[in-house]
Amino acid sequence: MECFAKWGTKHAGLFTFSQSTKHVNLYQKFGFWPRFLTSIMAKPVEQANHQLQWSKFSEVPEGEQESTLLTCRQLTDAIYEGLDVTAEIQSVAEQGLGETVLLWENGKLVGLAVCHYGPGTEAGSGTCYIKFGAVRSGANAGQDFNSLLKACEKMATEKGLQKILAGVNTARYEAYQHLLNSGFRTQIQGVAMSRPNESGYNRPGVYLIDDWR
Repeated sequence: MECFAKWGTKHAGLFTFSQSTKHVNLYQKFGFWPRFLTSIMAKPVEQANHQLQWSKFSEVPEGEQESTLLTCRQLTDAIYEGLDVTAEIQSVAEQGLGETVLLWENGKLVGLAVCHYGPGTEAGSGTCYIKFGAVRSGANAGQDFNSLLKACEKMATEKGLQKILAGVNTARYEAYQHLLNSGFRTQIQGVAMSRPNESGYNRPGVYLIDDWR
């Protein structure tokens, strides 16, 4: 808690076992409160033949990487002020943990997905694990979210992967519904606990994939 205060963290969260009163009560003592369930969902990789405007961060020229990271940060910050996954994007690229998928529309970034895959990663062999994914909010968010899922599946196909894994908080019920409609099924579920007891970006209208485990 001292570190959170030192860093100026305005919202902290964790994932724990929803059925365990021992875990929930422990974290409550530190100011974390249980909110909505988080589903860890999976589906088999299928051939994706959709025409999509997407690219890979690994293909961005070195001289353009900083501006691309800034664009990614602006997209996530618009969803929730301070939300920034550029360090994760850089870590995946530098350590060879997977790939970051970038979704475009007429030259504008509308979505991104930080994916792990391969032995020695959080995904493991044969799996594309979407560690974080989000699309720009707005009238086309649902359509863009579907396109982002298809782009991830396209990338997984290229890498010869067999399964896609993704987590979603059920407070973001539109995103949860889109995953169900796309063939994802829950493998495990837990509860998201937040400090303070606020929704943060776990709210309707936010099309976002993440996993706080």
